[in-house]
Amino acid sequence: MNPKKAGLAVLVAALVAAYLAFDLGRYLSLDYLKNSQSAFAALYAERPLAVAAGFFGLYVLVTAASFPGAAILTLAGGAVFGLGWGLLLVSFASSLGATLAFLAARFVLRDSLQARFGNRLAEINRGIEKDGAFYLFTLRLIPVVPFFVINLVMGLTRMRAATFYWVSQVGMLAGTAVYVNAGTQLAQLDSLQGILSPGLLGSFVLLGVFPLLARKLVAAVQRRKVYARWAAVRPKSFDRNLVVIGGGAGGLVSAYIAAAVKAKVTLIEAHKMGGDCLNYGCVPSKALIKSAKLAHQMRHASRYGLSDAAPTFSFKAVMARVHAVIAAIEPHDSIERYTGLGVEVLQGHAKIINPWTVEIALNGGGKQVLTTRSIVIAAGARPFVPPLPGLDEVGYVTSDTLWDTFARLDEVPRRLVVLGGGPIGCELAQSFARLGSAVTQVEMGARIMVREDAEVSALAEQALAADGVQVLTGHKALRCERVGTAKVLVMEHQGRETRIEFDELLCAVGRVARLSGYGLEELGIPTTRPGGGTIDTNEYLQTVYPNIYAAGDVAGPFQFTHTAAHQAWYAAVNALFGEFKSFKVDYSVIPWATFIDPEVARVGLNEQEATEKGIAYEVTRYGIDDLDRAIADSEAHGFVKVLTVPGKDRILGVTIVGTHAGDLLAEYVLAMKHGLGLNKMLGTIHTYPTLSEANKYAAGEWKRAHQPHALLAWVRRFHDWKRG
Repeated sequence: MNPKKAGLAVLVAALVAAYLAFDLGRYLSLDYLKNSQSAFAALYAERPLAVAAGFFGLYVLVTAASFPGAAILTLAGGAVFGLGWGLLLVSFASSLGATLAFLAARFVLRDSLQARFGNRLAEINRGIEKDGAFYLFTLRLIPVVPFFVINLVMGLTRMRAATFYWVSQVGMLAGTAVYVNAGTQLAQLDSLQGILSPGLLGSFVLLGVFPLLARKLVAAVQRRKVYARWAAVRPKSFDRNLVVIGGGAGGLVSAYIAAAVKAKVTLIEAHKMGGDCLNYGCVPSKALIKSAKLAHQMRHASRYGLSDAAPTFSFKAVMARVHAVIAAIEPHDSIERYTGLGVEVLQGHAKIINPWTVEIALNGGGKQVLTTRSIVIAAGARPFVPPLPGLDEVGYVTSDTLWDTFARLDEVPRRLVVLGGGPIGCELAQSFARLGSAVTQVEMGARIMVREDAEVSALAEQALAADGVQVLTGHKALRCERVGTAKVLVMEHQGRETRIEFDELLCAVGRVARLSGYGLEELGIPTTRPGGGTIDTNEYLQTVYPNIYAAGDVAGPFQFTHTAAHQAWYAAVNALFGEFKSFKVDYSVIPWATFIDPEVARVGLNEQEATEKGIAYEVTRYGIDDLDRAIADSEAHGFVKVLTVPGKDRILGVTIVGTHAGDLLAEYVLAMKHGLGLNKMLGTIHTYPTLSEANKYAAGEWKRAHQPHALLAWVRRFHDWKRG
């Protein structure tokens, strides 16, 4: 460490040691202040400048060293110097001391922390550069976070010291005045009965109410600032309570909730009701997976005591079944159903004109303009198509377009290349391989399904390879070419170019939020990164405009149908009732599954994430190969892995690999949501023989590993004694 930094660190440590060793905290207590009040007053009358200077220096030292007791000193300022001089001394001393603490933290710690956690701090620093002064002012005005913590943490950011000082000076002034005034009232106490004096009670009431008033004031100032450019166009009355943009999971649930509480709501969808999940994602892919699994089982019928048989089928018929499944589920998300529930559904392209006005270009022609108190944006996401040279020339499909494109094929694609090793790419690669395609899956990273633990990725790759998928990890797609009638993908692997021919190419390298075309740019609604990412929202799902909310894929951070529906509840309720009570969206227990065979399902932390976050954990594992029902079904492979707090049964996360893993996970989701541990799960009766017993047996493994061995040794002695 730099000698100067080391010296400052030693000095601070010495001050803390002296504070503790000599019990200096006793001088910063309310009792000491009250007992010494007369002596301080007399000394101040005799030597006012010296006492004021000493008090000022002591206050600066206490706040600079982050000692406890600043609040008592503030009361002392009012008690000894009165409201005027007390406020003047405390205000400048507290700001100066805070700035010294800020500079000390910056000098000693910032460089090393930036070097170690630079990537994680980059987003914080961008936020500080953009809104740091207002953010600090809010923290100073609303004393929820201890001031000494703010001083130290802000020192680790890139905020200018001058900005920190003046914002602290202004921001702490109102709160300081309240505390100093309370000190003046304390000075007037002659007995304990005086605690009930109206003046003192009023000061303490003000202390309690001040944070609420300050929060309201900050919110009002921020709202006024945000809406300033639109003040002239704000409607005096509104056509709707809520307008929802997007008819996918997030939009449907938002509109349903609004209608259920009798709000006047309009849902706008430009294309198909049900969004991506019904028409392009969850529903068609699971229908295809089921057909592919049946074909796989026929080829391996000998596992069930039958004769292996090569499945004969029409690929057109398989795709027709996929579309039939979509059609069967469509009524659940139809215009007719939602109209019957009380939702006005308009088909067309919506554009937000101002924070309270939405213009709809109707699909049937014409326009309609609606004013609304609140808006929920649930515009969803679309497949990301990489800027790969030659891609348009050879042609490609995405997870959105393949259902219509492949429905026109007479046979399953003979040679299929799948770009991407995430859940969508893995599910579709395995399905088409099982239906007879020669599938090559190309992943730029070192492994597929990179968000899962390395052992899960390895098992997934083995499962795909067993079905004939050629998984190429560490291969970067460079370009596509046409060589005569042949289509070729050129890749780079370990510094060398490799080539592979294909008949069809599926882009499955991720999905991006739909951020353009409906007014975000014109309104200046920011996104999480310039030109991309997701809509930037707060913990209540509000955008920069408090009456405009976002939910689902367009809001992130997850791209699951069930999280879109989850967010929709918060967005709708906050939009309709936020003036009375707002709810912070809860992401504490989010499950997800990848529907390859065997399925991979997870909730909470896995080992990879726990290690990255520095969270201590212990692992309990149960192998599904030991489960009776799995053996009977010839599905005896996979495992249940549970992460718990060391020494406790509280669940931090669960990963399940195996048949019906997504269904088995539900019990753990319930347990984590409601704070139930493995002991409760072990004490729950599970039907025999079912796959759900795997959860009970996993809990039993945890219990076995935490047996009270010392107690059991005494129990054994007791039984020995009973036998004589």
